[in-house]
Amino acid sequence: MTVVKSTLPDDARRIAGDALQDTLVDMLGLSLIGKQAHWNIVGPRFRSIHLQLDEVVSTARGFADTVAERAAALGVAPDGRPETIAARFQLPGPKEGWVRDADVVQMMVEALEEAIRRLRERIEATEKPDPVTQDLLIAITGELEKQRWMFDAENWPRD
Repeated sequence: MTVVKSTLPDDARRIAGDALQDTLVDMLGLSLIGKQAHWNIVGPRFRSIHLQLDEVVSTARGFADTVAERAAALGVAPDGRPETIAARFQLPGPKEGWVRDADVVQMMVEALEEAIRRLRERIEATEKPDPVTQDLLIAITGELEKQRWMFDAENWPRD
C-alpha cells in the first residue's frame, strides 16, 4: 500500500526507491562508524581528526534525512530502523576499542570510497527513471568525495 501517490511510474519509483533506501542505509551507517571512531580515536592527531569525524557525521545525518524525505515524497516508506541498518550496512568500520589516528583516517578513506562507488552505481541506475533522485545522489557524492579527499590528505606523506 502506498500512502503517498508518486508522480513516477511504478517501475521508476521502485528503482529510485531502492537507490534511496540503499543510500539511507549507507548514510546512517556512515554516521555510526564516524561516531564510533570519534569516541575511540587516540594518537597525536586526535583533536583534528576527532573534529573532522564530527563533520562527516553531521553531513551523513543531514543526507540521511534528505534521502528519507525524498523516498517518502515518492511514496516509498524509508526504513532507518536499527535492525535494517545492522543487517544491510556494508561499508568498512572501525575495530572495537581504541583506534590509532592513522588507522581511523585509513578506515574513513576506505569507507568513503566504498560509499562513493555505491553512489555512482545508483547515479547511473536513476539517470532515466528519476533525474531528481539522481541529482540528489550526485550532490551527496560530491560532498563525500570532498570528505574523502580531506581524510586522505591526513596521511601524507605516506609512511
